[in-house]
Amino acid sequence: MIVTTTATLEGHKINRYCGIVTGEAILGANVFKDLFAGIRDLVGGRSATYEKELQKARDIALQELQERAAALGANAVIGIDLDYEVLGQNNGMLMVSASGTAVVTTPV
Repeated sequence: MIVTTTATLEGHKINRYCGIVTGEAILGANVFKDLFAGIRDLVGGRSATYEKELQKARDIALQELQERAAALGANAVIGIDLDYEVLGQNNGMLMVSASGTAVVTTPV
């Protein structure tokens, strides 16, 4: 499936708009405790462990988005937007959400 942040696909004609699709992933508080326990992983102000967890959450959100698009009969998702939100005041949960428009395309 083609996934893109752009509103169009070069070399493809959009034949049908199937609707908005989303995917979400939430990292729980225990993930953050584990990450902070591994703070020795920090190099130059970056945590490789934390970045890997964020990548995993982003991958889950995008995979979910693609599955929902496929269920609508789409073969591409355009206009994808990724958002990161902290949930709650002190519970340390982070949500990664992906949204876009599911479409059916054909090459031109």
